[in-house]
Amino acid sequence: MVPLSILDLVRITEATDAHAALANARDVAAHAEKWGYNRLWVAEHHNMAGIASAATAVVIGYIAGGTSRIRVGAGGIMLPNHAPYVIAEQFGTLERLFPGRIDLGLGRAPGTDQLTLRALRRAPETSDRFPQDVLELMAYFAPPHAEQRIVAVPAAGTEIPLWILGSSTFGAMLAAELGLPYAFASHFAPEQLLAALAVYRSRFKPSEHLASPYAMVGVNIIAADTDAEARRLATTQQRSFADLVTGKRGLSKPPIDDIDAYWSGAQKEQAQRMLARSIVGSPETVRAGIRDLVAETGADELMIVSDVYEHAARLRSLDIIAAAGSLPRDA
Repeated sequence: MVPLSILDLVRITEATDAHAALANARDVAAHAEKWGYNRLWVAEHHNMAGIASAATAVVIGYIAGGTSRIRVGAGGIMLPNHAPYVIAEQFGTLERLFPGRIDLGLGRAPGTDQLTLRALRRAPETSDRFPQDVLELMAYFAPPHAEQRIVAVPAAGTEIPLWILGSSTFGAMLAAELGLPYAFASHFAPEQLLAALAVYRSRFKPSEHLASPYAMVGVNIIAADTDAEARRLATTQQRSFADLVTGKRGLSKPPIDDIDAYWSGAQKEQAQRMLARSIVGSPETVRAGIRDLVAETGADELMIVSDVYEHAARLRSLDIIAAAGSLPRDA
């Protein structure tokens, strides 16, 4: 099977605070390392009451400090929110602290609303510079040359692996042009998955970073001992997406027995469209779902989102997924 990795949303729930959310993310990483997962990423989101990973580089350092082998990174840093030089300094520092274990995925969306974007002191049109900002960032990670007047210390020479993230063909084209690995966010925007992968692979230009295309596919997988229990656990994520449709940004909510009693018809339609690629079920169901998704997409790696409310149930879900994906385990 292909490598499996985890995107941790660092959820703050109705039963936990931000401290517990961060501790849970670190604990997930420690278990994931034992279960054979390839990497664990966290994402930059701002002004969202239910997500504790806004200071993404700080969170990565905390998680990496609680593990020893698993790769830890950003999936992603929303580059328009930052000066590339500052991101180079932050992730260069992480790479010096945890050599060979840091990933940097880059997105072009702000990861927040326009009001919060102004609080970040970034102009909305900054996203138009995304390709140039990626090139600038790559230059800061490269070995410095003698005449270089601006050096990102301690990032220079670390050559941290960069990923382009996307939910459309724009990121696919950029990743292909630059010869970088590409991660598609089909865990919330699945509609252009196949088209984006086709663009990326057909236009890929080999580079010093990557000789051939490498595509990672994001997918929601929620596993339990039975299909029925997994479907119940999945109502937490369904409630989150239903709230997102109406602009709510609350805490993660516990699972419920009847999701149809929670969402309206319009919410259900839009949420199910965003969650269309989800795999929910028992070990057998998950194993078949992973097999079919890889066969359909040719994914080189899967990035798993397992948005389960209770920490113990989430660990169980990720354990089942690892076994279903036949990942090698520590003794």
